[in-house]
Amino acid sequence: MERIYTIPLGYVKKAPRGRRAEKAVRYVRAFMEKHMKSSDVRLDPSLNEKLWERGMKNIPPRIRVKAEKQEDGSVLVTLAE
Repeated sequence: MERIYTIPLGYVKKAPRGRRAEKAVRYVRAFMEKHMKSSDVRLDPSLNEKLWERGMKNIPPRIRVKAEKQEDGSVLVTLAE
């Protein structure tokens, strides 16, 4: 199964400035667990780099991802391009 999501990160902007990128990674993982109904979520390194691209304090307002559910139930999340 494959789906494309746009994840809003405005909620994460309420976190302290020095922890926003860390919280964004956790938020993306939690969002995928909820929407793909799987507890095994793996983020692609390119997605992690995109979240950290502008530093720890200045995360993007939203991010577009592609989620693929594998046969074993794990979910691989990559950038949708």
